[in-house]
Parts: sequence; structure tokens; C-alpha cells
Amino acid sequence: MSLIEVGRKAPAFTLQDQAGKKHALKDLAGKTVVLYFYPKDDTSGCTAEACQFRDQAPDFKKAKADSSCYAHSCGQN
Repeated sequence: MSLIEVGRKAPAFTLQDQAGKKHALKDLAGKTVVLYFYPKDDTSGCTAEACQFRDQAPDFKKAKADSSCYAHSCGQN
């Protein structure tokens, strides 16, 4: 898959959360959504980026953006 430029539409996708519930991007149509992609699990870069994303949660909330986390490691330090 090619890189997605900031501000461009993301391709359609569906992800499963820890409880097995499926979440599709199309379900968020009409909302401001923050998507976070990272290159590789369990690396120092991944951890640093995840922490920055977590720390920006108040900014996302102010912007009324959905920044829900569907990855298994979100919220863990």
C-alpha cells in the first residue's frame, strides 16, 4: 500500500478490537478522525510515537476528533 498524505482520504478498512468487535472506517463517515499508523511493533520508535499520540489526546478531544485506539497495546506503558 502506498503512503497516505496528511489530509487525504484513507482507504476503506475494518479492524478487530481486543473483544473481537469489528470497527470499519466507514462507520466514522462524517466525523473528524485521527488515524495513527506506525512502521513496526515493539520498537523504540513505535513506543515513542504511541506515547506522543497518547499525549495529544486532549488536543484531539478539543477538535472533536475521534482518536479511538483499536490496537492491542494502546494505553499501556
